[in-house]
Amino acid sequence: MAYYHPLKGWPDCTDLKGALPLLAKGKFRDVYTLSPDTLLVVATDRIFAYDVTMKNGIPNKGKFLTARSEFWLTTVLKDVGPNHFKFSAQLKGRSMVVKKLNVFPVEAIVRGYLTGSAWVEYQDYGTVHGIQVPQGMEECQAFEKPLFTPSTKAAQGQHDENIHPDKVAQLVGHEYAKKIEEFSLALYTKARDYAAGRGIIIADTKFEFGLDKDKNVVLVDGVLTPGSSRFWLASACKAGRSQDSYDKQSLRDWLTKYKLKGRHGVVLPDKVILEMGNKYHEAYELLARREWKEV
Repeated sequence: MAYYHPLKGWPDCTDLKGALPLLAKGKFRDVYTLSPDTLLVVATDRIFAYDVTMKNGIPNKGKFLTARSEFWLTTVLKDVGPNHFKFSAQLKGRSMVVKKLNVFPVEAIVRGYLTGSAWVEYQDYGTVHGIQVPQGMEECQAFEKPLFTPSTKAAQGQHDENIHPDKVAQLVGHEYAKKIEEFSLALYTKARDYAAGRGIIIADTKFEFGLDKDKNVVLVDGVLTPGSSRFWLASACKAGRSQDSYDKQSLRDWLTKYKLKGRHGVVLPDKVILEMGNKYHEAYELLARREWKEV
């Protein structure tokens, strides 16, 4: 069953006609300044892969990602540590008003399974982000315990670089490096256990953190969305092969198949748009255990 009409219009950008100053335009979020200490973050329907934004987007993607972040931040993860979520805005379900913070230049990745770029590195060197892991592991095999495997936070259009956890201290200092690692692992563990109870595997995910005026490390950005995580159906997961994912892996596969990886101005066909939209919809309802209702 298709949840979307692929030809229906959707916002792939925002234009508030000067009502608020535009602070930044990211890969799929537009950020406006509301006050000296608050921001308006709007999730558009733009979609990117391999650091390139597609010509067209996925209808309602921004709403799904906002709903997913709001769900995690206000329910399962609310007691793990502070986050930037302040209150819901009303730009048709795709916006959040959040605290303005100094963001650390680190992508805090946690991996529970050997997949993606980690699998590529492992095949070549037997390591993951320079960390020695057991020999003889298979693709998509679970690690004995989750690994903190950070990367640099590159500017838009540039590539993040996988780094060893020890290098985070060089970027942010030992104190904050330790807090970021502990915070990341605690968030992932709680989310992983919650999702497991609903038949979903969170193979890996990416968190970002900022520093508030009181020097507290605070969780920011979208959380546990298909754009930052790999979600697998537990009943279908089997080590030794790639998995069917509730994320944008189908887009990556399509781009690779048709030799469009890294190419600008790609127009997505209706089939890809429908497939991704349906996966976003299904994953939201499985995890939140509530029906998706468009705002």
